[in-house]
Amino acid sequence: MRRRRGVGRIVVLVGVATLAACAQNPAGTGSGLPTSGIYKVGKPYQIGGVWYYPKEDYGYDETGIASWYGPGFHEKTTANGEIYDQDELTAAHRTLPMPSLVRVTNLDNGRSIVVRVNDRGPYANGRIIDMSRRGAQLLGFDGPGTAKVRVQILAEESRAIAAAARQGTPAPLLAETDGPPPKAAPRGRIEVSGPSGPVTTVSASTGAPRPAVVGAPVPPPATVAGSMAEGRFVPAPVVAQMPVKPREAIYVQVGAFGSEENVAKARARLSAMGQRASVSLTRSGGLSLHRVRVGPLDSVDRADTLLNQIIQAGLTEAKIVVD
Repeated sequence: MRRRRGVGRIVVLVGVATLAACAQNPAGTGSGLPTSGIYKVGKPYQIGGVWYYPKEDYGYDETGIASWYGPGFHEKTTANGEIYDQDELTAAHRTLPMPSLVRVTNLDNGRSIVVRVNDRGPYANGRIIDMSRRGAQLLGFDGPGTAKVRVQILAEESRAIAAAARQGTPAPLLAETDGPPPKAAPRGRIEVSGPSGPVTTVSASTGAPRPAVVGAPVPPPATVAGSMAEGRFVPAPVVAQMPVKPREAIYVQVGAFGSEENVAKARARLSAMGQRASVSLTRSGGLSLHRVRVGPLDSVDRADTLLNQIIQAGLTEAKIVVD
């Protein structure tokens, strides 16, 4: 399995064919798999000493670094049996159910799109999602290869397409791209030319295109535009412009601990590596947790190097976050 981490860098992993179906034949050429795919969560698995635990998590909301994959996987079978199309808005995620819909926002430029998760990956440390080539183009990072992003699951929409996949029935068409938008979700539209056809840009929910600004979060459009392809709901190339904070910082988060003893142990290990950690309090699921982080870091490359060092030191829950 190979995933693109950035320009000119390819990660090769052996023996994970059961996790990512990239090496399988497309449906209709002997695989016996339907192009519409199946509903799949999967069992826990380990890559490079790190365990991943797939689950239904309809409250998922995480920041980190995105990468993308394209020509080498075009028309190959994804982990849930769909056919990967580099020009569709799809993505690979390590743990979310397949299929599900997530909103991915580029925290550098405010561009935001909805994509369909239908594959497992990325397996490079420090990446939280692998976008299709088209997704990377619309978010504006197909050139550099990586971007700071926020990934949020669309809970109700994901439940709807998951239910259809379980039953083997065509997915519900959440919102058609042709014709006027629903009255409940007015939006401005600007048609612009893109690398793979027209792109619709919208300004979150205000009805008028505008650049990203610093301020309170603006909710995404109330509906998800898309179309049907082989019984699957595929999001349309609708780019929302979201407000983002300037200079989002990169950190390596070693963990979020409930006990001060575990915090002390993590800090001691980092100190032995010559790294100073900051500790901040957060709440998750009604619990108070202490986040242990190193940073801010000045580049993705620096974060990658540090993350790999920390994982090799035995702190395998470490990850890159953006804050």
